[in-house]
Amino acid sequence: MPPLVTQLLELYLRLGGSVLLGWILGRQLPKVVPAYLGKFLFWIGVPISIFAFLRHADLSGPIWIASVAAWVAIFFGAGLAWIWIALQGGKEGIGRWGLGAGGWGRLTGGQNNAHISSGSPNPQSPIPNTQSLLWSKPTQGSFLLASMVGNTGYLGYPVTLALVGSQYFGWALFYDLLGTTLGAYGLGVVLAARFGMGAQSHWKILQAVVINPALWSFALGLVFRNLPLSNPIEESLRLCGWGAVALSLVLIGMRLSQLSDWDSLGQAGVSLGIKMLLVPMLLGIGLLLLGVSGSPLLVIVLQMAMPPAFATLILAEAYDLDRNLTVTALAVGSTGLLFTLPVWLLLFGR
Repeated sequence: MPPLVTQLLELYLRLGGSVLLGWILGRQLPKVVPAYLGKFLFWIGVPISIFAFLRHADLSGPIWIASVAAWVAIFFGAGLAWIWIALQGGKEGIGRWGLGAGGWGRLTGGQNNAHISSGSPNPQSPIPNTQSLLWSKPTQGSFLLASMVGNTGYLGYPVTLALVGSQYFGWALFYDLLGTTLGAYGLGVVLAARFGMGAQSHWKILQAVVINPALWSFALGLVFRNLPLSNPIEESLRLCGWGAVALSLVLIGMRLSQLSDWDSLGQAGVSLGIKMLLVPMLLGIGLLLLGVSGSPLLVIVLQMAMPPAFATLILAEAYDLDRNLTVTALAVGSTGLLFTLPVWLLLFGR
């Protein structure tokens, strides 16, 4: 068996074991456990892992290109998702932040549905036709997040180490820590707060960002990354960091065990097409034309091509977004990674 195939199989077995454990636990434990686990990861697990990984990141060399590429990918993915929702709903579907009510997602409740069922005219709430159903705000938020940020840490790290090696691991770290991490727990929190808990004022949205523990841990990690620590403390931080990785995989498995339908499969498929195909393909070609090549290019493309980040599930749990869409995107995307990785290796590999 070729070495590359062996590496891929070993990688998938390690990741799949934690997800399978979560699926088994999800079938046995109360349904509130995943919600509490998601909040624990958001407030404690993720911040500790960020602090731990940042201490050992090599920030020398031209790896700033990786973080720039990460932000371009985030905004490119968000822009494509925004355009898709707008096209589904027409001009009237583009609202202030909320993107309006257009699209083919699930119907929202309240006055809109009452208006539709009663058949009474309402000029401020136009009746959608069969090709233009209503998107709920939590569904819009989950769709945007799934199209924006990838799992560049919990999946990107082991994939990079297995397929490229430790020499260019700093590129993966820079992409994740200065790109995806800030995008997910900065811009992502803004979107989650806006679409989930309905923070209407700019002050409430700013407050949601300021109190975000991941950003605080990132800042502290930059300040104290060169502070000498004893070996037991360093080892404890490392174990806690990778423990958060394992718990995130377990959380995915627990949510998968509770997935009762696939109503969001169409929406998840579109977001994954944006996140895992269009963005890495187009931006990878762009980077190649700009002179980025070899292993650095492969690392960046692999990071761009990761399935939606576990952070999308953590944010969905914390801010009450569309969990079904989020988990469907994670499940299908993680499975699809098995088929897309060889494509990127063939197109952008050494």
